[in-house]
Amino acid sequence: MTRNSIASSSRPDARLLLALVALAGVVFFLIMSAITYRIGFPLDDAWIHLVYARNLVEHGEWAFRLGEHSAGSTAPLWTVLLAIGFLIRLAPYVWTFFLGWLALTSIAILAETTARRFVKSYQPRFPWVGSFLALEWHLTWSATSGMETLLHGLLAMTVLVALMMRSRRYLTLGLLAGLSVWVRPDGLTLLGPIVFTALFQEDSFSSRLRAIVNLLIGFGALFLPYLAFNLYLSGSPMPNTFYAKQAEYEAYWLSKSLTERLTGYILPILASPFIALLPGMFLWMREGIRQRNWGALAGVIWFLGYIGIYFMRLPAYQHGRYIIPALPVLYLWGMLGLISYLTSPRAHPRISLMWKTTIILLTLSFQFIGARQNALDVVWIETQMVRTANWVNQNLPAHTVLAVHDIGAIGYYTQNPLIDLAGLLTPDVVPFIRNEERLEAYLNASPAEYLITFPGLYPQLTAQRKPIFEAGIEQFPFDENMHVYRWK
Repeated sequence: MTRNSIASSSRPDARLLLALVALAGVVFFLIMSAITYRIGFPLDDAWIHLVYARNLVEHGEWAFRLGEHSAGSTAPLWTVLLAIGFLIRLAPYVWTFFLGWLALTSIAILAETTARRFVKSYQPRFPWVGSFLALEWHLTWSATSGMETLLHGLLAMTVLVALMMRSRRYLTLGLLAGLSVWVRPDGLTLLGPIVFTALFQEDSFSSRLRAIVNLLIGFGALFLPYLAFNLYLSGSPMPNTFYAKQAEYEAYWLSKSLTERLTGYILPILASPFIALLPGMFLWMREGIRQRNWGALAGVIWFLGYIGIYFMRLPAYQHGRYIIPALPVLYLWGMLGLISYLTSPRAHPRISLMWKTTIILLTLSFQFIGARQNALDVVWIETQMVRTANWVNQNLPAHTVLAVHDIGAIGYYTQNPLIDLAGLLTPDVVPFIRNEERLEAYLNASPAEYLITFPGLYPQLTAQRKPIFEAGIEQFPFDENMHVYRWK
């Protein structure tokens, strides 16, 4: 054996290092949450997936409430993966956090592998590129959120990296795009960059046609069953959430100025260590254009289009969680530009040192800020939704019909029949989801006996009603608490 081969064999595997780095970030978030209040999920929607997963395992039904098939889960594949946790008795927390860690680790490994492939001079002992993604706080937050966000981001990144590498495996790319739809409906957007790359990368009409046909065969093999699945459950080709969210936020979103809307989407991206990678991103984009890397250009167009679609339809609330699946590939571009500069002969030593130091300090600082924010998000869910659900269990009969906005934790911890004012389980309300007069008439005609919501969401419905329970605790005061009202 040569000296170089001995040194190479003694190096720790980059994949193992990245798994440990990702684990350190996830564990840090969970410890911060436990110290602040308790371990939990920062989003109520996580409990929705868990209800479907539990009912699938324990009763063999795809339903939020037994006996009522519904398409309230936006991510069927994620729900099926969560169901394994109930089979092995590690639900709701351990298995869910494991899946989040696994997705985060996979993203980090993919980023590191891509960097070593594209920048030949980048062969460090420690995997810096993958570590950045493993510790970027939006991604760590997503890993502990109980949501499908990182799985969707992993699939999107896999497709875009393959296009950057000039892959011609269009059948496989179509399958990946089709699989992504089972995680989130916006996986449809991945067809765009694949088609774009095929049209410009292939050099003849016949090869372009063959590429498109293979793409559609792969995509259709998984997308058509997805449409049939939703049609069977709800009579609509897309899950209920696809329609309900847009209807719920339409009036709110239209009331905002263009400046407010732009700020809402730009801030989540810039409120991260990525702000130090902006120069690297532009360096990499310039290099991609110079090399006529159509796959890289297609990825940039996809990113702008993906953000644009959500910008037109939904606010960027909860740390911009709807656009987080697009962030891993953005971070990768920035890191590719950074390491290309740092490993080049033209790199200035002082600039290189300052750039690396800034990124490391920002990454660690935002990791702490993100962990603290995640802990407060968990406090919000636990003291509002979970606490209300426990009160319902102790004080209301199981047959009592509840009209609820934010059904996740209440659906998981109670067995009461529910009317979902957000439209996920009750699509009848979607056409008038923000019209309180029509909602009142609907509830009056329904068997609803109690209304559970935040007063600010429905000021007219709650104005003349005295709550019989108010959530929240003195230790963590919020501007508004969830209330339980007697409806009739």
